[in-house]
Amino acid sequence: MKFLGLALVVIGGILLYFGYNAANSPVEEISQTLTGRYSRETMIYLVGGAASCVVGLVLMLRGK
Repeated sequence: MKFLGLALVVIGGILLYFGYNAANSPVEEISQTLTGRYSRETMIYLVGGAASCVVGLVLMLRGK
């Protein structure tokens, strides 16, 4: 379980990295300024990465 948790934390970190880079791209900043929200792909990266990190940390802490 700890190995699975560690894998999820690593995958979540990678997704958050890609989401952060996508959120700071010039095209995304213009889109956010005009619409007031991030694109669907950027939100999937950010939410998926955060969820993966949380689940991974829980598995690492509770895994036996």
